[in-house]
Amino acid sequence: MGGLFFRLFDSPLLALIDIAAIVIAITIHEFAHAKVADSLGDPTPSLEGRVTLDPRAHLDKWGSLMILLIGFGWGKPVRFDAYNLENPRMDTMKIALAGPVSNVALALFVSIIFKLLLIVSPALNPLVVEGFVGLITLNIYLAIFNLLPIEPLDGFKVVAGLLPPDQAEKWQTLAPYGIIFLLLLVFLPPAPGIQLVTGVSSWIINLLL
Repeated sequence: MGGLFFRLFDSPLLALIDIAAIVIAITIHEFAHAKVADSLGDPTPSLEGRVTLDPRAHLDKWGSLMILLIGFGWGKPVRFDAYNLENPRMDTMKIALAGPVSNVALALFVSIIFKLLLIVSPALNPLVVEGFVGLITLNIYLAIFNLLPIEPLDGFKVVAGLLPPDQAEKWQTLAPYGIIFLLLLVFLPPAPGIQLVTGVSSWIINLLL
């Protein structure tokens, strides 16, 4: 989406719609992490005020600033204590998977509402269309990006939960290098990580729309 801050001057209404979609997507994603961790017996997210749909609990100030400036940022990660979980490895996977799953579920729900509205009123206001399409698109992109198997993304923990314990232990040794792999995949031409996310996301979005 590029720098939303500069888009505010060119197309303020569209920029505000995009910002609202980003806030909703991040809030749902982080809330899902917190809710599942809490339901699995870890009180940490609840004690830190994360089991809420209030966006203020989930937006990271630096991540939000980066979204405004370059269109690429992050929310505030949900902290949890694996020692409070009955099955730390599998429960950690469930907590990690909750974020992307919640985004896909929201995108599916919004797409159903969107299609029903189009049946009732085929000539929807372009701003309404932008809002629905933007919310669906952002949620799918956020879900697929977070499923990349690279630390600190959710996909890394999902893979750790799927592997046998001995292999999962070896997998965890890659965690310290995750940010390096992520930067290379996202920013080093031809940006294979972005190409993969875009390809998979576009296919899902086309199905939903």
